[in-house]
Amino acid sequence: MKKSIRFAIALLSSASIILTGCSMSGEEVKEATEYLNDEGSEASEEVSEAASEASSTIVIENLFEPIIDSTESGEAASDASTQEAGLQSSQGDPVNIVCFGDSQLANGRFDGSDIPHMLPYRVPNAKIYNMAIGGTTASVEQTTSDTSPAGLTSTSFLGMAYCFAGKSDRDATLSANYHEILDTMNSIDPADVDYYIISYGTNDFFNNVPLDVTPYDSVSDQDHALYNSMNKALDLLQSISPDAIIIILTPFYGIYLSDDGTYIGDSYIVSNGIGTLADYADKVKNVAEDRELILVDCMYKSRFDLYLDTANEYLADNLHLSLKGRQVLSRILAHEINFREMNEPYAYLETDYIEIATFDPNEYYRYDEGQMKEYFPESWEKYIKGIFPLAQPSPEAAAEYGG
Repeated sequence: MKKSIRFAIALLSSASIILTGCSMSGEEVKEATEYLNDEGSEASEEVSEAASEASSTIVIENLFEPIIDSTESGEAASDASTQEAGLQSSQGDPVNIVCFGDSQLANGRFDGSDIPHMLPYRVPNAKIYNMAIGGTTASVEQTTSDTSPAGLTSTSFLGMAYCFAGKSDRDATLSANYHEILDTMNSIDPADVDYYIISYGTNDFFNNVPLDVTPYDSVSDQDHALYNSMNKALDLLQSISPDAIIIILTPFYGIYLSDDGTYIGDSYIVSNGIGTLADYADKVKNVAEDRELILVDCMYKSRFDLYLDTANEYLADNLHLSLKGRQVLSRILAHEINFREMNEPYAYLETDYIEIATFDPNEYYRYDEGQMKEYFPESWEKYIKGIFPLAQPSPEAAAEYGG
C-alpha cells in the first residue's frame, strides 16, 4: 500500500516532467426484478468523445519505476484485513466480500479507512476480505517469462487468482512480504464468497502493458496483456465461486502536473504510447461488459463528479483517492450490494449521483418518495411495504399508501 508516489517520465520533447503516479505496485448477476439501464454507458461515451475532440494526446517516451515516499508497506498492514463490524440485520447471515486490486483498494488499510472496510458501515452483515496490494497490475509482470500456475509467484490479479484457486503456491507468493494478505486469503473458502470487488488497470497503464492480444498469440503473451489476463483471472474466480457476484471498477480519472505545478494533461490526454489511462479504463469496461458483470465507472463522471475541476477534492496526489474520494466510492459500492441484497430499492442505486461539493460522508442517501412512486413503481411497491431494511417509508407515506 503506497499513498503518494512521484516519478519522472520523459516526453517526446525530452522535457522531464513529474507524474504523481499510482503505486497500485463472471458471473451472471443474481436474478432481480428490476434492472439497470444503459444511461450510464451512454453518458460515459459522450464524455469520452467530448474529451477526445477537445484534446491533443501527449505521448510518453519512457516511464520510470515509481519511487515510494511512504512509510507504509504491505508487510505492516493492520489487523483490519478482515472485518465484519458494522451494520447488522436480524437475519445475521454474513455477506462475504473479497477484494482484489491495487492501491485504490489497499490505501487506508492501516486505519480501516480503505474502501472495502468502509462497506460494513453501509452494508448489513458485510464481512470484508481485502487482498488488494499496492503497485500491482492485472497482468503478470512483464519480467516473468514463465506464467504457468505451478511456478508463478506473482501478486498480479492473475497470480492472486491462481493462489486463491489453489493453482499457485500462495505461501511462496505472499508469506515473505504480504503475510497479512496470506492470512486473509487462508481465512475464506472461495465457495463462500458472495461478492468480488476487482480494481485494476492503472498500473498496467504505467507499465506499458498491452491492452490485449489475439487468441492466436502465445499463452505468455496473453498473460501479459490487460484484457486477456483479466478474463483468465475472472474465469478462475467464477469456477471456484460460481454463485458470487463480481463488481469491476475502472481506473480513476486523474491529472498530471509538472514540477512547478503546471497542468500538463489528464487521463484522456497523456498516453504511454499504447493508449491513455482512459483507454485502459475502456478496456476494463470491455471485460465487464463482455462477461455481463457489474461495472462501476470511475473515469467518465457517470456516478460522481470526479473530474478536473473537483480533483483536489477527491484525489490526494492527483491520482490516488483521498479519504473523501474513498468515502464517495464506498457509498456507490454499497448501493450495488444493498440493491442485490434487498436492503435498498433499485431507485437508490439508480439515482444517487454524488457531487463532491455537497457530499456528506455521514449522510445516508434517501430518494424522494413522490418521485419514486412516479418514476420507479416497482421500487415503490416494495418500499411502501417496508421490505427494505435500509429504506423504510416515512410515517406519512406509510399512513397514506401502506396496506
